[in-house]
Amino acid sequence: MHELGSRSRRQPAPAHVVWRSLRYPYEAGSRPWLELRDDEVLPRVVAGYAPMLLVWSSLWPRRPLDRIRFDLTPGLPGRDCTLRWTLTTDGELPCEGTLGHLRHRLNYLVNGRLRRSYGQ
Repeated sequence: MHELGSRSRRQPAPAHVVWRSLRYPYEAGSRPWLELRDDEVLPRVVAGYAPMLLVWSSLWPRRPLDRIRFDLTPGLPGRDCTLRWTLTTDGELPCEGTLGHLRHRLNYLVNGRLRRSYGQ
């Protein structure tokens, strides 16, 4: 397994809320945040341990051996958490241009859209 990238940032919601948002991104009543592009698919949950760990399958059909791991660390009780996403692959390493796109896209979705869905 090769690590392709990782980013960590504080989320303004408790770990159990963020975990649920990752586990059920289209849950009724939740704020929409996972906007997929034409070249992306809804990920499957490959593994999980609430509220600390969740692993997604790839968002990109052309890269089926990629995985996205989410590690959550509680912050202030009931207030916030730290979320780290880590992109890995058991497949072919992408070229630098593709790698930059994958990292940017994950950072935009997780540290942009998901974070803003909590009002920040």
